[in-house]
Amino acid sequence: MKSNNSKKKLTKELQEELLKVLKARFEKNMHRHKNIKWDEIRAKLAGNPEKLWSLNEMERTGGEPDVVDFDKKTGEYVFNDCSAESPKGRRSVCYDDEALESRKEHKPANSAVGMATEMGVELLTEEQYKELQKLGSFDNKTSSWIATPPGIRKLGGALFCDLRYNHVFVYHNGAESYYAVRGFRASLRV
Repeated sequence: MKSNNSKKKLTKELQEELLKVLKARFEKNMHRHKNIKWDEIRAKLAGNPEKLWSLNEMERTGGEPDVVDFDKKTGEYVFNDCSAESPKGRRSVCYDDEALESRKEHKPANSAVGMATEMGVELLTEEQYKELQKLGSFDNKTSSWIATPPGIRKLGGALFCDLRYNHVFVYHNGAESYYAVRGFRASLRV
């Protein structure tokens, strides 16, 4: 589902294609969103073309986005990447653009924070990552960068998570590091 990055708006045809994919995933995984109705989500998405574009970017890069929550305070649906492993189209990236610039050689193509910004999404927080793991088993072979507190980042570090031995582990690494099996999971509020 390719889109035009400069406009951040999908054609009607791409919108319908994406909505079919999202609806099928929604219906297949009802345990992720009990008491939430697809028609309400679709209506919300219809009025938010930029959010549809961002969801398409999540889908295009292998995230398999799905609804995981409804925020009663804001009236927003929360989509997270629900791919079994860290999205393939977002791996081999360092943490942020500052880390990317600090690398003198063997630079990755992008950073997790930079890609998320371009996509109009946010990296999962530690809390969101742990909540996601309650809905399934994710990152058994890969790991995902998560939003890192400023104090850790200021010292050159960044956080990532994975699931091993049926337990969510939170680790640290230099923000400039990158690995073929580490990407990032995103969240989008609609």
